[in-house]
Amino acid sequence: MQISSSPKYGFRIRTRSGVVVDNLSISGRDEPDAERKLRQIYHGCEILETRHVIARSARMNPVNYEDIVDLIAGDDPSEPKV
Repeated sequence: MQISSSPKYGFRIRTRSGVVVDNLSISGRDEPDAERKLRQIYHGCEILETRHVIARSARMNPVNYEDIVDLIAGDDPSEPKV
């Protein structure tokens, strides 16, 4: 999996037919770039809300083999191993 360096922007829009779409996530160099990409997909939409989405890393440490085995086996990593 490759990590994207471009920020993501969240949009709430109203389509041409009047349907409100929440939580659209578009990546772009900046907000105008993300909006341009959005308008290419949803022609004639009305943007109701825009927000910068902060990407969070689920795990700060690298994953090792033991972590994967524990995950598959359903072991709780907080319990001491005997």
